[in-house]
Amino acid sequence: MKRIGFDHDRYIELQTKHIKERRSQFGGKLYLEFGGKLFDDMHASRVLPGFTPDNKIVMLESMKDEVEVVVVINARDLQRNKQRADLGIGYDADVLRLIDEFRGYGLYVGSVVISHFEDDNQQALAFQRKLEGLGVKVYRHFMIPGYPHDVEKIVSDQGYGRNEYVETSRDLIVVTAPGPGSGKMATCLSQLYHDHQRGIKSGYAKFETFPIWNLPLAHPVNVAYEAATADLDDVNMIDPFHLEAYGEKTVNYNRDVEIFPVLNRLFEKIQGSSPYKSPTDMGVNMAGLSISDDEACQEASKQEVIRRYYHALVAERRDNLPAEQSERIAVLMSQLGVNATDRPVVSPARTVAEQTEAPAAAIELADGTVLTGKTSELLGCSSALLLNALKYLAQIDDDVKLLSPGAIEPIQTLKTHSLGSKNPRLHTDEVLIALAVSAQSDDKARKALEQIDKLRDAEVHTTTILGSVDTGIFRSLGVNVTSEPVYQGKGLYQK
Repeated sequence: MKRIGFDHDRYIELQTKHIKERRSQFGGKLYLEFGGKLFDDMHASRVLPGFTPDNKIVMLESMKDEVEVVVVINARDLQRNKQRADLGIGYDADVLRLIDEFRGYGLYVGSVVISHFEDDNQQALAFQRKLEGLGVKVYRHFMIPGYPHDVEKIVSDQGYGRNEYVETSRDLIVVTAPGPGSGKMATCLSQLYHDHQRGIKSGYAKFETFPIWNLPLAHPVNVAYEAATADLDDVNMIDPFHLEAYGEKTVNYNRDVEIFPVLNRLFEKIQGSSPYKSPTDMGVNMAGLSISDDEACQEASKQEVIRRYYHALVAERRDNLPAEQSERIAVLMSQLGVNATDRPVVSPARTVAEQTEAPAAAIELADGTVLTGKTSELLGCSSALLLNALKYLAQIDDDVKLLSPGAIEPIQTLKTHSLGSKNPRLHTDEVLIALAVSAQSDDKARKALEQIDKLRDAEVHTTTILGSVDTGIFRSLGVNVTSEPVYQGKGLYQK
């Protein structure tokens, strides 16, 4: 069974208390920049076992009568239709999803800020119209030449002064976004400028879960964060400003350390003095104080780095990119003393593939059991793997056929004859539908289907790159999947 390494209740208690203390420090509005994911922080839940993906939103829910949410999206991300890789949706769609999720928790969403706005960005203009048509307030923040180093211009009527002032009705303003580089910090600082102009007391703080400031630089949890952001060139480092001010070693990342002197000058220009002596001072994250089993978190983080390595290999193969990201993560793996085969499902999948000379897959279940799936005339290896796992969980003999050839063949005929598919094998979605239909009359199929929720957090490795359908099904089931950077077919077009 997976060891729990994180105390959920302690985290909620400490985090809520610390944010309240930070609010009292400023005695007015607090703009709280939220880095990372609020609802579905799967990275945090993987490296800190016991951290639930909605931990942060549950914490905010306890203060919901005082919280107002502002969502920021970069107009340039709209222009290039940037996608969230983990969800497979565009940032524009994710803004709408975020608003719905916040409202579902009873949190008030006050507005959306479109940052880096330019009048000729048709995608941004269209998105503004769409939001306003849905009854959402929209504010525009503009590009500032010389940002972030030309402090005199930034803190002036030609800089932050050009931005539309975001009208807020509550004192704890959570500023969040679909992804990095959205302009969250700039939005917060712009608000400080406008508040100061209006004689309104306000302050800024940052809620960034990773890197964890009070864990060592080389701690696997912090190394896993570097692996997760290998494509952003983020590097963990000792915060030199904190060390100088307090004589204490804390961990931050390069972008915050590099920008801190400029931020300090901005605070001084806006408010007369800076409330912070270091980038670590700006943070309010209490995750490091909520770790209950450090060894469990270390092991979970090592596994996450290996997963990130395979994801990088696949991305480089799919997009024909140089091996920069995977090589960087390989260095991190070396630092942690792990390699690509230390993922328990890798060797079993490779062994079956070698034996059958066809794509194969392996799954590790919650109790540590590893099962495999192979390619056949009826099923792809991922589909076979799902059926094998469900049979094991339902305590059904392995030689029992949950789906008879008679149930599968009509679907194959429909695919190949009527729908024009060249692959007669059933994908995972088709297998699950067939199983659901069979469950109406077959008791074993029903028992197997009832186990499907137990697949959440299982680990899977496949010897070929998965197609979009199987990827989506595993994502929906909450299964962590890695793949070898190899396509099953030789065609140029891969779905």
